[in-house]
Amino acid sequence: MHRLTVQYFSPADPAAFDERYESVHVPLVRALPGIRSFTLSRPRALGGDGPYLVAELWFEDAGALKTALGSPEMKAAAEDAATYDVASTVMFSGEVREVLR
Repeated sequence: MHRLTVQYFSPADPAAFDERYESVHVPLVRALPGIRSFTLSRPRALGGDGPYLVAELWFEDAGALKTALGSPEMKAAAEDAATYDVASTVMFSGEVREVLR
């Protein structure tokens, strides 16, 4: 499996961020070709500052992730994400290997 992770830090207006993210962004992400799973979490930092929201988009393999990244649906999701008033956004991807189940 391959995962694309997006971390959103310190929205200027958390309530407005949450409402727009759920009503606009989530449907855009759900439409991505090849997406297998989409999770959201609000982590609590165990020291230091943590992200406000973490989105994880799961794909079967690198090819499926690459297809999604080049799709018009991802373009729409990226354009929407660029409108959010957050302190910063961090995005990264990689292969996920399960070592204990």
